[in-house]
Amino acid sequence: MTTLLKAETLSGSDWKRVRDIFKKGGIIAYPTETFYGLGVDPFNESAVKKLFQLKGRGFDKPISMLAKDKNMLLPVVEEIPPAAEKLIKKFWPGPLTIIFKAKKTVPSIITGSTGKIAVRISSNPIAQKLLENINSPITTTSANPSGKKSPVTAKEVMDYFKDKIDLILDGGALSGKLGSTIVDVTEGDLKIIREGEIAAKTVIDSLKKV
Repeated sequence: MTTLLKAETLSGSDWKRVRDIFKKGGIIAYPTETFYGLGVDPFNESAVKKLFQLKGRGFDKPISMLAKDKNMLLPVVEEIPPAAEKLIKKFWPGPLTIIFKAKKTVPSIITGSTGKIAVRISSNPIAQKLLENINSPITTTSANPSGKKSPVTAKEVMDYFKDKIDLILDGGALSGKLGSTIVDVTEGDLKIIREGEIAAKTVIDSLKKV
């Protein structure tokens, strides 16, 4: 049975329930600044496998993480290149996902065996509160079966998965039209992987400014 919690009425006992579900390997749906996402403990491989199976996603595909702040980023990335530092200062929190070299402690199922990890800091206050309460990065992948439309309401998430997820944090209707923009900084030069909410030109131009 899926638990649905309204974000505006969350209490201390509600957040305890959220933490317990996270620690036990449960799947949590939550709002971001783009769409609703699905989160599990990225260091719990059985939870990550369950998430892949729920979405019908191939195990060879990497999965992104949300971090609360830069301090939460440091334990999962090998380094923060100068280009990434500029992008972080300009666009985080916000819909920019940055691909870094992953620390060896990050499970290969998260990186898709690429040795890279994609991370962003969400500007959504509920996502931020979630990360503050679990005190850990969390996976972030759109809360839909692979190939289906990304959801902007908790009802759409429920319609997709019924009772197959443990918890939905209902943050109301979201305005996301595109996913986050994804960039790779692991090879020194910036590489645009996907153009999303932030225009590719805006990202590229931000690195040209002193």
